[in-house]
Amino acid sequence: MKLLIEGGRLIDPASGLDEPADLALADGRIAAIGPALAQQFRPDQRVDARGCWVIPGLVDLAVRTGEDKRLHSELAAAAAGGVTSLVCPPDTEPVLDEPGRVEMLLWRAEKLRLARVFPLGALTRGLAGEVLTEMQHLAQSGCVGFGQAEVPIVNTQVLLRALQYASTFGHTVWLRPQDAYLGKGVAASGALATRMGLAGIPVAAETVALHTLFDLARTTRSRVHLCRLSSAAGLELVRQARAEGLDVTCDVSVHSLLLTDHDIGFFDTRARLTPPLRQARDREALSAGLADGSIAALVSDHTPVDDDAKTLPFAEAAPGAGSVELLLALAHKWSVDEQVPLARAIQAVTAGPADVVGPALAGQSGAGRLSVGGIADLCIYDPAAEWRVDPTGLTSASRYTPFEGWHLPGRVRATLLNGRFTHGAPTP
Repeated sequence: MKLLIEGGRLIDPASGLDEPADLALADGRIAAIGPALAQQFRPDQRVDARGCWVIPGLVDLAVRTGEDKRLHSELAAAAAGGVTSLVCPPDTEPVLDEPGRVEMLLWRAEKLRLARVFPLGALTRGLAGEVLTEMQHLAQSGCVGFGQAEVPIVNTQVLLRALQYASTFGHTVWLRPQDAYLGKGVAASGALATRMGLAGIPVAAETVALHTLFDLARTTRSRVHLCRLSSAAGLELVRQARAEGLDVTCDVSVHSLLLTDHDIGFFDTRARLTPPLRQARDREALSAGLADGSIAALVSDHTPVDDDAKTLPFAEAAPGAGSVELLLALAHKWSVDEQVPLARAIQAVTAGPADVVGPALAGQSGAGRLSVGGIADLCIYDPAAEWRVDPTGLTSASRYTPFEGWHLPGRVRATLLNGRFTHGAPTP
């Protein structure tokens, strides 16, 4: 099928493209880019994108789909947010620690045809154990990296062996830095947590884990991606490690980028998140790090949680929120509020995360970019469609988000995967 997207503002930070132009799609690929394609291209269908941005489909490095029965709703939510490729952490149900489980997830996702799913395999069996998984077999089944989700490896010898194994075969290890003992709490340590009587998680929970991980990375020369940094001190350690030459990348969640511990309000479980929301100085440092490129990607950290798990006292409620549908609009809001160049905000949710995944995504398919011959994974976004976040109107099965009631500056109008609409419909 041939499709012509007309009159949109094409924005591709990876190539520097930012201009009004038409975009021709054929057989799931970008056939041509130019201001007057209507004279040369004979499409089967036309899409009027005037007033909209036409950008690469979003790449989200942290989207949990929950139980198997929720896969459709959560992938549909990703499509509604302009996401065409997503990384699924290993703590889905069941845990991705066996090749058969990975293959089943990929088979089900492929049948739905709503988004490209890139699973992370578990480093240890069951996530909580000390027996390493067969990483090479998991990689052959489709895993793009290996991690522990929210379960730290307590035994540093096991962590060392995991890094050695991954380094031997060129795999990336994805870890959220948090010390297993210092991280036992429900809110960020500080005056607010003390006043509310909540068990605190100090910044040291992140920095101690980072020091350990970097020491082991020096020994093994492994490639490490740090998931969802939460503190200014942690970001500074990452900068130092990169300056030293360690192969380290990192991301930040939209929650840590835009919220602080004060958003917990009166024990609001929508703000019960992992990592915990920290103080304003941490948020400001993370914002500056994302703006200057020290942080490679902005992620939704989408974690669907049901009513039974959220309607509990704050300390007992399950952490997590549904944010994948809001990722692009929140990145846009951040760009406006913090006066960050629009290209940087879009790069942080397209080419930046695609490069973190590596050849499995960016190098072979052109995902996260608009390039002739590359896959036609696109998002058409109306930057003037201001709206108020109402969880009942979201696609995800989870109705809990700390951004409920926020006014966002724009909204995804349509999403295309391989040149086929997965969300929205073309204008006749």
